[in-house]
Amino acid sequence: MKKIGYLGPRGTFSHEALKKYINGREGYNPVDYSSIPDMIIAVQKGHAEEALVPIENSIEGAVNATLDILAADVELMIKTELVIAVSQNLLVRKGTHKENIKLILSHPQPIGQCTKYLQANFQGVETRYVFSTAGAALEVSHGNGECAAIGSATAAEEYGLEILARGIQDNENNLTRFVAVSKQDSPRSGCDKTSIVFSTDDKPGSLYRILDIFNLWDINMSRIESRPAKNQLGKYIFFVDINGHREDEDIRDALTMVKRKTSFYKFLGSYPVFLGN
Repeated sequence: MKKIGYLGPRGTFSHEALKKYINGREGYNPVDYSSIPDMIIAVQKGHAEEALVPIENSIEGAVNATLDILAADVELMIKTELVIAVSQNLLVRKGTHKENIKLILSHPQPIGQCTKYLQANFQGVETRYVFSTAGAALEVSHGNGECAAIGSATAAEEYGLEILARGIQDNENNLTRFVAVSKQDSPRSGCDKTSIVFSTDDKPGSLYRILDIFNLWDINMSRIESRPAKNQLGKYIFFVDINGHREDEDIRDALTMVKRKTSFYKFLGSYPVFLGN
């Protein structure tokens, strides 16, 4: 059985993403971890074959814990990506009515994402922060029917709860991109993406000259993200996604040139583009 890590406990949105990634395929043994670094290090040490980690959210932006560890602490690559819609739901014990609810539990982020719904429907009802949405669902499942949780449909399924209201988040365009990391990336599929990270010399125009390489080879850059290099104030590393696979001739030539022109360079993998399903 192939061990694959996800950010637990069961019932989190990471667990929901994992179920979508496995999609009923056999041969996987899901293992929950309490932090992103823990599960990525587990893959590096060979305790797991893969880890499914969040890397980007359409509202909150980059998941810095994932970017930092991939850049500096491990020799792993991205083998695939998937995107899930983050739909927040109001979860209750079966038989609980809206007027019975005196306390709403969740992680601070989901509560913040549902401010308008809570103000319109539960003005004056106490909200309380807990460690995770799954933990909130577990507490509600053991409660007396007077509390509710905000969380995923997977959490409702895992803890035997009823969904009293669906899609209660303020912003409908709440998407999270996950990547599966392992010791190998993926063969060419014909519709691929390549990720790299690099830093440049602290000279005028250094970043422009690197990015212009992609322009010269007519390569589309779909994403760029900067992070502090952490070894010097004002120095940054850049995460870049480009369209194409490392085996494509133009990608191979462009990356060879980027590697020569940068002060730090790391290849993070070529993998199929998520097309949605």
